[in-house]
Amino acid sequence: MLDKLNIVKQRFDEVSDLIIQPDVISDQKRYIRLNKEYKDLRLIMDKRDRYIEISNRMKEAEEIIADGSDDEMMEMAKLQLDEAREALPRLEEEIKLLLIPKDPEDAKDVVMEIRAGTGGDEASIFAGDLFRMYTKYCESRGWKTNVIDLSEGTSGGFKEIHFEVSGEDVYGTLKFEAGVHRVQRVPQTETQGRVHTSAATVLVLPEAEDFDVQIDPKDVRVDYFCSSGPGGQSVNTTYSAVRLTHIPTGIVAQCQDEKSQHKNKDKAFKVLRSRLYDMELAKKQEEDAAKRNSQVSSGDRSAKIRTYNYPQGRVTDHRIGLTLYDLQNIINGDLQRILDELMLVENTEKLREASEIF
Repeated sequence: MLDKLNIVKQRFDEVSDLIIQPDVISDQKRYIRLNKEYKDLRLIMDKRDRYIEISNRMKEAEEIIADGSDDEMMEMAKLQLDEAREALPRLEEEIKLLLIPKDPEDAKDVVMEIRAGTGGDEASIFAGDLFRMYTKYCESRGWKTNVIDLSEGTSGGFKEIHFEVSGEDVYGTLKFEAGVHRVQRVPQTETQGRVHTSAATVLVLPEAEDFDVQIDPKDVRVDYFCSSGPGGQSVNTTYSAVRLTHIPTGIVAQCQDEKSQHKNKDKAFKVLRSRLYDMELAKKQEEDAAKRNSQVSSGDRSAKIRTYNYPQGRVTDHRIGLTLYDLQNIINGDLQRILDELMLVENTEKLREASEIF
């Protein structure tokens, strides 16, 4: 274990030296990438220091016990040895997890899409509830959200809404939210008090950089139109809204959130790049899932992942069989407990796969 940690220390020392070099500081992309690597390696170095400290304490305690000349010191040494033996396996598991190469996608920002599914007006209202849940969760994490495009429902909520989320390790956290979300409750329009089931689909697309996806301008048809509000009413009379159609794949991306045509076009291209990138990523995830039989990152975007049951105040994540009777807090953005459990399952799988390395 220490040999592996010492190899990591060599890279940490190298990165520590690089991030103070003037040519690296002037290259913003490289500086950001190295700074992120420095933070990740710093975590491992802290664990390395702790590992060395516990190992030294064990060695010291064993020497005192072997000497056997001082009964009181021997008693203290035995306690110290027991504590160290209990702490070391936990620390080793934490280090193993940190040493597993991180998925480079996890650090990316995301474009999220929420679409109302079966259930008519109630599905649109539920899509609005999910959007509010995610924005509140992002706010609690200090992440920024920005709406790209939306289509409002006739009775509230959204038929669909696209928004971007930027912050630290956003995709690595929110990727678990992709799939079909189902709600069971009495709709506002229901006069008989019957519980209905409605659904909404959530997509989480890692935001692609220019160098991730090359788009030939000749492959994209650009249409300009007037931004519209609820019911199709015209919001302005200038052709500021932009719709992009990628001819080879038929993928459409549009933005009408900004007053500037240029800004809308930039945002629409961001969505288009992310969707094209996600197509390739989905193929890779399906291949990985076939190899790993993974529960939480199967790549199946049509899978029913979670049910929000209002009569029972219950939220169930079907992938890991987790049920929490805390619906109001969860729908108000308290998602961390669910995400922590999903991350735990994924990390356990990663540790099992990587066990032969250690």
